[in-house]
Amino acid sequence: MREAIRRRLALGAAVLAVSGVFALGTAGVAQAATSESCTGRQVRTLAFRTGVTHVYKRDGYVCAVTVPRRPGAAQTMAVSVQARGNRPVVDKGRYKHQAGPVTVHAGHRCVWIKGTVGRYSVSTGWVLC
Repeated sequence: MREAIRRRLALGAAVLAVSGVFALGTAGVAQAATSESCTGRQVRTLAFRTGVTHVYKRDGYVCAVTVPRRPGAAQTMAVSVQARGNRPVVDKGRYKHQAGPVTVHAGHRCVWIKGTVGRYSVSTGWVLC
């Protein structure tokens, strides 16, 4: 129950953050991305047994999306991006095609990226410093 409430609050905050970014043209702290994929330059491809997490960077923002090796059937997937000093932004659930994208404003800080499909996962440690 708490997790569902936290998720809804985070989504609401993300929508406000995104609208604030577009309205004022300033950088937000963290947000769940609203498009189907990340924008920017791909900086990492994190392959693991059941999927791949793609990492993109643009103007101080880091975005990640996890895709399964075998899309189609709904399965548990997750992707998270955490800028050092902040909490991770996470998208976790049962999806057919991808988890995410999730985006954080990292500036020049290191980020920790995690991706999961089923029972296998990848975790980077602090990267992009």
